[in-house]
This record gives sequence, structure tokens and C-alpha cells, in this order.
Amino acid sequence: MALDLSSVGKTTAPTVTRYGWKDVVLYALGVGAKRAELDLLYEGRGPKVLPSFAVVPMFAPMLAALETTKGDFASIVHGGQKVRVHAPFPREGELSTTATVRAIHDMRKFAFVICDMQTKDGDGKVLSDTTASIIYRGEGGFGGQPPPKEDKVAEAPKDRAPDFRIEEVTSPEQALLYRLCGDVNPLHADPAFAASVGFSQGPILHGLCTYGYMVRHAALGACGGDATRITEIGATFRKPVWPGDTLVTEGWRLDDARIALRVGVKERDEQVLTGAWVRTG
Repeated sequence: MALDLSSVGKTTAPTVTRYGWKDVVLYALGVGAKRAELDLLYEGRGPKVLPSFAVVPMFAPMLAALETTKGDFASIVHGGQKVRVHAPFPREGELSTTATVRAIHDMRKFAFVICDMQTKDGDGKVLSDTTASIIYRGEGGFGGQPPPKEDKVAEAPKDRAPDFRIEEVTSPEQALLYRLCGDVNPLHADPAFAASVGFSQGPILHGLCTYGYMVRHAALGACGGDATRITEIGATFRKPVWPGDTLVTEGWRLDDARIALRVGVKERDEQVLTGAWVRTG
């Protein structure tokens, strides 16, 4: 089914998200936070909110925007994610998020859809801007333009060892926990469904869950554990991760603000997040 190109430029009605400190803690646990990271897990210390929490309120409006393309959701793959946090998320409150289909690009076999989301607090202050790159398999070849090349924000140096390396084993139940943050796609829970779409090994971990692990690791490795120092995040999703895999994040401090990152799975010695980086404020 051809994508509806007239969806480009359309903005959804605001989606309201009400959340409390328990939702903040659930997200932190969903991306692997441990007892030693008590600032993220205990209301007596805030809790502090991971900047990647911005993907939680963006998710429903993003799906609403994608629905306007009239594409088959069964064919989509999350290709990449960017987050820019303008101000730390409070521990509780009301958020309003809109989503806009910025572009639909032709990649021959695939269509590449870019969605921009903006989240504001109850007073109308912008807290975050997020961009999701979505791949529709089998929807290319419609005569459109390919996506433009983007300048690299940060690239891992090939001539020196990483400044930090963090290994962490994900739980076999990690996807079942993370899906409580809003992405209840059965691909991450139902073995029969996962097998029906090509994952005979079982349900895969959410790409945005791996993304959250990366942010935590960057905070631990380069920010003294204070994730609120991270103001921008970007990564491309390359390979699936299964709950129980060991994630390995390597980071290179490039200057006072930019940290290049690479995330792999130890058991298969393959990179799962590439072109990854964070910027600190």
C-alpha cells in the first residue's frame, strides 16, 4: 500500500500525558537502573529524571502521526532517535506533546519517514524536541528523493581506546518491564508473534530501551552518574537485542560537550547502536 505523501507537514492534536514520580522510577528501572543509582529510583532524592524519558510522552503522538501516512505498522522499523532536552523534566506533572511528519523519503526498497515531536509542560514551556526516523519496509520505489546526508555530530576515534567501557547484563524480563512505559507491541512480549515476523529466537528488546541503557552508561562513564547533565542524544538502531544480552557501551570524550558512543552486544560481538553520541551542558 503506497504511503500517503500528503501527510507531510501535518501536525497532530496535542496528546496530554499526566505522570508522577512512580512513572519516572518505572522508566529508570525499565532501562536498567540499579540500586546504586538511587537518585533515579527514590522519591526521597527527587527522583531525578533521565533525559531519555522524553521518548515516553512522544510515543503515542508519534504513532498518531505515522497513522496519517496510511502505511502498514507491521512493516515498520525504528531506524534512529534524537532527543534534545531544553530543561529537566520535573518528577511529576502534565505534559502536552504534538507530532509532525517532517518528510517521507524514498530508499528504493524502503520508505524513510521522519517525525518531529515537541513536548511542553503545563505552563507551555518547551521541555524537549525529539525526532524519530522510521523505516517502512517494502514501501520504497515511489519516485521520491532519498534522505539528505547529515553532518555527524560526533564520531568514535579509530586511533585511541575509549575513555570508558561499561558492560551490563539485561534481564530476561527487561522487555516485559520496559513495555509498561507505553510501547506494548507484542513483538516485545509474545514469542509466537515474534516468530511470525521473523524473530524465532523470541521477543526482542525495544530499541528505545537499549537507547536508555546507553544514556545511563554515558552518565555513569562521563558525567559522574548525573544524567541531567546530558542535553542531547542521538543514535541509529542497527541490530536487534534480546532480553538477557550483555550490552557494552564504549565512550570517547571529544571535547567539553560531545561524547561519541558505541553500543554492542558482548555475546555476538556486534554493534547494535551506531552513530551514537550525547552532548552535555
